[in-house]
Amino acid sequence: MRAALGFRAHSGWAALVAVAGTIGAPRILERRRIIIADPETPGSKQPYHAAAELPLPKAEALVRKAIESSRALAVEVVSARIKALRSQGHEVAACAVLLGSGKPLPALQKILAAHPLLHTAEGHMFRDVLMWAAQECRLPVIGVPEKSLDAASLQRIATLGKLIGPPWTQDQKYATVAALMALAEPRP
Repeated sequence: MRAALGFRAHSGWAALVAVAGTIGAPRILERRRIIIADPETPGSKQPYHAAAELPLPKAEALVRKAIESSRALAVEVVSARIKALRSQGHEVAACAVLLGSGKPLPALQKILAAHPLLHTAEGHMFRDVLMWAAQECRLPVIGVPEKSLDAASLQRIATLGKLIGPPWTQDQKYATVAALMALAEPRP
């Protein structure tokens, strides 16, 4: 059975959902919270916040180290989930990562000077880390802007919570719809 992974990122973690089927007949294979920031590395959950008071060279190094560490964690999780799903007979064929507004970020120096941009940059970073990890695991990946999610699809998916139980929060619902969108995309 073809399956897809869907992610909704937060600072240092993401909701992961593995699904099969279609919006009309979805099958939830797995739901979990994954860690994508090393808890042993100071500032890894909010690296731009941690870098804000540092001189620019040190700030660049801290952010770069956080990205590298998060990429390693994300690749480890994505490859493990692909392996686990394959062992259950599923072909993991696609991946979706929910996106924010999509506004381009300015240079690091400007990000560090504006507190709202610290949050924006961290959201961007963790979403990018997940997309990078999917690509490293050779999964076709799409970015799905949250605002583009169809209300009817979300409503249809929302009713699954009664059948499958918790957790079934907005994170899992959005990640499920995005993953099903990725699964439905034509592949060459």
